Amino acid sequence: MTSVPGFAEIVVVRHGETSYNASKIIQGHIDSELNEAGRRQAHAVAARLSKEPKFAAIYSSDLKRASETAKIIASTCNLPEVELDPALRERHLGDIQGLTLRDAAKLKPIAYKAFMSKRRDQEIPGGGESFNQLHERCTSSLQRIARKHIGERVIAVTHGGALRELFRRACPRESPDGKIQNTSVNVFHISEQNKWEIKTWGDVSHLLEIGVLEDSFGGDRNSG
Repeated sequence: MTSVPGFAEIVVVRHGETSYNASKIIQGHIDSELNEAGRRQAHAVAARLSKEPKFAAIYSSDLKRASETAKIIASTCNLPEVELDPALRERHLGDIQGLTLRDAAKLKPIAYKAFMSKRRDQEIPGGGESFNQLHERCTSSLQRIARKHIGERVIAVTHGGALRELFRRACPRESPDGKIQNTSVNVFHISEQNKWEIKTWGDVSHLLEIGVLEDSFGGDRNSG
């Protein structure tokens, strides 16, 4: 196992593609599974990570699309059982979960307006979270993981919206450009003093032969 003095190196991976992504349906906390393309992506990122220095552990959102991705990675990288953490879930999107954006605008206009809002404190009717609530939840999770693994390398599998908030924590004056693709690799260093740095962002070089669905839903500012 490679020693990383003074900080934890956390390789954060977005889950593989789902049929909801392909159909542009808003997922949030809906427990959708990987589709065939998503499983191929998961095996590709797993093969890539298996060639890197040994990881100490793997964590994942408990939603199926993330945990299935994590289990494929764990098996390929000879890691122990995936540790599931609900704090790594996607943003809860309230009343618009399970709808396309077009249907959400027609059927749930108040929730749709809240979802499209740029206000950080805007919650979504139906139990949906604000960006601030998502930020606190997922950054606290990664901080807990880092404290347990100072000097080690670990993997965490999460979602597009959560990844954007992790980026915001590390680079508060910047915004991640473009879409966060399925199974993208994003490397964070978190120090003992809780200083965050991003070493790799949005790397999908392992998908050159498989490809990504450029117009799928999720991974952008209105992730889900």
